[in-house]
Amino acid sequence: MSTIPETRTAPGATCRVLEAGASFTGKQGFSYAPAISAETVGAQGLHMQIVTIPPGAWARAHKHENHETAIHVLSGRSGTWYGDRLEHHLVAGPGDFVYIPANMPHQPYNLSTTEPCIAVIARTDPNEQESVVLLPELETIHAVEHAAG
Repeated sequence: MSTIPETRTAPGATCRVLEAGASFTGKQGFSYAPAISAETVGAQGLHMQIVTIPPGAWARAHKHENHETAIHVLSGRSGTWYGDRLEHHLVAGPGDFVYIPANMPHQPYNLSTTEPCIAVIARTDPNEQESVVLLPELETIHAVEHAAG
C-alpha cells in the first residue's frame, strides 16, 4: 500500500494567483520577471519567472549551485552551450522544454538578431539568484560567436 508523502508548507502559506513582478537584470545579464519565489509567496523549494533574452544577447557563463532548472520556451529561439568547458550545444524554440541539471555550467544566448526569446523558468532554488555562480573563466570559449552577435 502506498502512502502520499507529507509535504511541508511555510507558515501562513496559501494558494495564490500572481502576475509577474517588476523586471530586474540578473547576474547572468538577462531581464527576469519573477513570480513564484520565497519572497513573493513563501515558496520553500522552487521559483518560477519569465526571462527575456534580447536579440543577439548572450548570458554570462554560469551554473546554479545545487539547483535544477526547467525552461519552457514561449517565443523565439535560444542556443545554449553547456558542459564543464561549454563543449556541448543545444537549440530550443517555441514549445520546447529544456532541462539543466544542478551544477551544470551553461551559457544561453538568443539565436535571433531581431526578435527576443521569451521563456518561463522554474528552478529548485526559491531565492532565484542565490544559487547563481558566475564562471568568468569560461567567458572566452565562445567569444568569436558572441562577438559576431
